[in-house]
Amino acid sequence: MATGQTPATGSGDSLPGFLFALAAYVLWGFLPLYMKALAHIPPQEVIAHRVLWSVPVAGAILIATGRTADLMRALRTPRMLGMAALTAALVSLNWGIYVWAIGSGHALDAALGYFINPLFSVLLGAVLLGERLSGAQWLAITLAALAVAILTIKAGHLPVVALALTLTWGCYAFFKKWLPIGPNQGFMLEVLLLTPPALAYVLWLASSGQGHLLAGSAFDTWMLLGCGVVTAVPLVLYANGAKKLTLSTIAIMQYIAPTMIFLTAVFVFGEEFDTTRKIAFPLIWAALVIYTMAMLRGRKRAAA
Repeated sequence: MATGQTPATGSGDSLPGFLFALAAYVLWGFLPLYMKALAHIPPQEVIAHRVLWSVPVAGAILIATGRTADLMRALRTPRMLGMAALTAALVSLNWGIYVWAIGSGHALDAALGYFINPLFSVLLGAVLLGERLSGAQWLAITLAALAVAILTIKAGHLPVVALALTLTWGCYAFFKKWLPIGPNQGFMLEVLLLTPPALAYVLWLASSGQGHLLAGSAFDTWMLLGCGVVTAVPLVLYANGAKKLTLSTIAIMQYIAPTMIFLTAVFVFGEEFDTTRKIAFPLIWAALVIYTMAMLRGRKRAAA
C-alpha cells in the first residue's frame, strides 16, 4: 500500500487521476484475498517472488514511459542508491509483516495498522520536521493512542502487527519523499536492489527442494508469478493518480483499502470482532474523521 505518501498537488482534481487512484486503492483492498490463497507458502518466499516478478512489470512501464535514463542516473549516484537501499529494506519488511498477518489470521490487525498510519505520518512530521500540529490533530493522535492502549490492556501486550505495519510503512513513506527520483523509477530502483538476495533465496529453495515455483501445483506457480503484477500495478496506478489529485482527495481516498481489508477480515475470513475491537476501531475512525476535517479546513484557509 501507499498510504501516507504525499502526491504532487496541482490546481485541482481530474477524473483520470481519481480513477487511477481509485483503482489502486481497490486493488490494495482486494490484496488480502490474493495473499490468503498463498497462506500455505512461507511469507519470505512470497516476498522474494513479489520482488523478482515486479522487476519485469516495472521495467516494462519505465520503457513505455521513456524514463529509463532517470533510472540509469540513479544507479550511478551513491547517495541515491543508499537512500533507495533504506526504502527498499523498509518496504520489504512491511510486505513480509503484511503477508504473514493475512496468512496467519491477523487481517484485522493489518487493517488497524493502515488506519493508524496517516496519524503516525502526521506525528512523524511533527517530531522529525518540526511541523506544528493543530489542536484537532493532537486530539486525533490522542484518540488513536487511546485505542492502542485499550487493545494493549485487553491482550496484555502491544498490538505488535498493527504497530509494525504502521511504523514500517510510515517510515517508508517519510524517507521515500526524500528520494530524488520519480515514483515509478524509485520503485524499480528498490526492487532492483532487492533482486540479488531475492533471487539467491529462490534458487536456494529450488536447489533444496523447498520451493513452490514449478515444483508445487500449477496454481502455486501462477500465483507466485502473479505477485509481480499485484505488487507493481497498484503502485504505478497510485503514482499516476496522485499527480492529478489534490492532497485532500488522496487523504480521504486512502481509507478505502483498510476499510476493504477490515470488511474482508470480518465477513470473509471470519476473524473475531470482539468487544475490545468494537471500542478501539470506532476510536480510530473518530480520530481519522477529526484529522481529515482539520486538514480540509486548513487547506481551505490556505486557498483563501
